[in-house]
Amino acid sequence: QVQLVESGGGLVQPGGSLRLSCAASTNIFSMNFMGWYRQAPGKERDLVAGVTDGGHTNYADSVKGRFAISRDKARNTVYLQMNRLEPEDTAVYFCNAKTVLSRFDYWGQGTQVTVYS
Repeated sequence: QVQLVESGGGLVQPGGSLRLSCAASTNIFSMNFMGWYRQAPGKERDLVAGVTDGGHTNYADSVKGRFAISRDKARNTVYLQMNRLEPEDTAVYFCNAKTVLSRFDYWGQGTQVTVYS
């Protein structure tokens, strides 16, 4: 059905920046919700940032002011700009898409982000 492919992860120093990309096989504006989740070793998968089809965004408290989610309709791509990265941001980051009422729920394969000092 819908495929989501993440890219842009890597190794960075504290205070550095990364831009994650999520390329979708469908019109991202046909999704009710597009978002980024992350999962660190031994921890649950938590929402980092999300955006609705209407353009409303929300962020986890731990990343407010540092991360920004955006969309490119022409490229069917969702981005996560991550600035002032901290070791606590180290995790596998997953792209997620949901249809209206979450009838369908799609996930990418994940991309690793490692912040070290």
